[in-house]
Amino acid sequence: MLSGSRLKKIGQKRKMSPSSLAKHIVRGGLNERQAITAIKNWGNCLYKPAPQKADIEALAKALGVGVNEISQWQSSYRYAPSSPRKARLVTKLIAGRQAQDALDILKFTPKRSATMVAKVLESAIANADEQEADLEKLYVSEARVDGAGRRIGTKTWIAKDRGRAHPIRKEASHIYVTVSEE
Repeated sequence: MLSGSRLKKIGQKRKMSPSSLAKHIVRGGLNERQAITAIKNWGNCLYKPAPQKADIEALAKALGVGVNEISQWQSSYRYAPSSPRKARLVTKLIAGRQAQDALDILKFTPKRSATMVAKVLESAIANADEQEADLEKLYVSEARVDGAGRRIGTKTWIAKDRGRAHPIRKEASHIYVTVSEE
């Protein structure tokens, strides 16, 4: 997947405007004006329209860098059975670290959500390996947790004395991990 922040940074460093980059990705179904809009969106980390593999390769060639230098690989665990607050404690431990160091930290972290985050990180590393990225240079560029609401299949309330009902709040979370090359 294309990394918008890296695309913008390298484009500014090479002093290339979105219109000059757009000429390289004009294809069937995407005219020059739409290509300029797409480049601006991608630079702002908005991936609409979604960049195709040919677009990423053309941008890398135009910027004079390798494809992996403007790419990032992401993985997610949707509706993980852990509250977002508890899972965030674990993701804060690994954000910004080398991928292998992050896996080692997660292995020895005594939190329940550490195994879930480790699986997501391993999946992101496998995605990078599939695209022939250098695994020694991978680092965790983003690790975040979003709330997913109440866990599916849990009771909403429990009966109490005098006809009262108390809520049961078992939360779920969405865990996202992104890795990229240094």
